[in-house]
Amino acid sequence: MEIKILKDEKNDLEVSIDNQTITELVRSYLNQDNKVTLGAWKKEHYSKPLKLRIKTDGKTAKKALSDAISNIQKDLKKYKEEFKKAK
Repeated sequence: MEIKILKDEKNDLEVSIDNQTITELVRSYLNQDNKVTLGAWKKEHYSKPLKLRIKTDGKTAKKALSDAISNIQKDLKKYKEEFKKAK
């Protein structure tokens, strides 16, 4: 998976990600954060990677992205443990 930073400002971050599933998962977690004012992605053409845009108010956009990824990892670990118990 390839990720490129396209725009990096304190409260505005835009990254290019070539995996739609991961992008949608991150967007979903970003929008659960009350400091994120915009967490959205767009696809200009099917042959090009998606652009994920993050705007924040009260924390940096990089911190919001980091928090979202951290929350995803925690939830995946929890789901893995629950799945093991279900076997």
